[in-house]
Amino acid sequence: MSELGAKLHGSWRLVSFEMELQESKERTQPWGEDPNGHLIFGADGRMMALVTARERGPGGTDAQQAALFRTLMAYTGRYRMEGDSFIVKVDACWNEAWNGTEQQRFYQLDGDTLEVFTAWMPNPLAAGNAMGRGVLGFARE
Repeated sequence: MSELGAKLHGSWRLVSFEMELQESKERTQPWGEDPNGHLIFGADGRMMALVTARERGPGGTDAQQAALFRTLMAYTGRYRMEGDSFIVKVDACWNEAWNGTEQQRFYQLDGDTLEVFTAWMPNPLAAGNAMGRGVLGFARE
């Protein structure tokens, strides 16, 4: 593990989750101002992420369970560092389509503050699936 990768080791608490549109640079908070979650980088090379909207009800009905799924992101896998990014080989995930894939995330580290960016991709939450990316802010625990 690189020295820079070692600086990511430990637990990070989610403080913000925004969706940014590539063309307009407009940012929205699809899960509200106070999302919930954690990002953990282990010295053993495993990363785990759990991100949810803060306001979530119980999942007693099929419709409620579907709503819970739409406000959840969770995955884990072995990670490696490449420049200003980390790449996770996903081996367990809330979305079966990600299992076995590699998910690249770009990041900026400033002391105990970490900002993580997804790659630009069609955003299913934006009109016309406009190109967008997720921007997640974390604070070291």
